[in-house]
Amino acid sequence: MGERKSDVLQGTLDLMVLKTLESMGPLHGYGIARRIEQVSDDTLDLNQGTIYPALLRLQQKRWITAEWGTSENNRRAKYYSLSRSGKKQIEREIESWERIAATMARFLTTPR
Repeated sequence: MGERKSDVLQGTLDLMVLKTLESMGPLHGYGIARRIEQVSDDTLDLNQGTIYPALLRLQQKRWITAEWGTSENNRRAKYYSLSRSGKKQIEREIESWERIAATMARFLTTPR
């Protein structure tokens, strides 16, 4: 039986994108998706229908910025960077995730 790849919840993906840009610097969408998959030990599978709507949503919130550039293989690509407000948002997102994780832990440790 093979390992199953997990779906990603919207808020979780937002935090993963923000943290990826914080640690790696500017990246294009494909690079962000591959890095998230790599860090997840390939338990997550991000396709264009997942990553690009998230990037657009984060841009609309002004947590990331985008700029056209040239990729490693000489193609035109949009590079995303963490904005000043995105840097501040990371802490709020981490706090929220920790609250949710603690709540889930309580449910998982409740006797059946």
